[in-house]
Amino acid sequence: MHNEATSESRALGFYLDGRVSAVLGTHTHIQTADEQILPQGTAYITDVGMVGIKDSVLGIEKDKVIEQFLTQMPTKWDVEDEGAVEVDAVVVDFDEKNKVKTIERIHELAT
Repeated sequence: MHNEATSESRALGFYLDGRVSAVLGTHTHIQTADEQILPQGTAYITDVGMVGIKDSVLGIEKDKVIEQFLTQMPTKWDVEDEGAVEVDAVVVDFDEKNKVKTIERIHELAT
């Protein structure tokens, strides 16, 4: 799911708990450390994270984003393509009856 606020992800996670297998959020591109199995068995994390250059803003060249914030003028955003790559993911493991057994965050940095 893609929400503006972490509270939206959290509320929807509880609302869907027991109705879906997993609620995996994303928006900020910053991995959260709140992976869990909710009371009714739904795997949950607020933000899975991203795959992209670690020294960037959402995978975009940081200077371009900073310029836009400072000037309040549109700028062309270019994807950052130099530096260490951050790889974020989540693995959800199910049993033979499709019940969630575990949810595990993965965060790797490749130089």
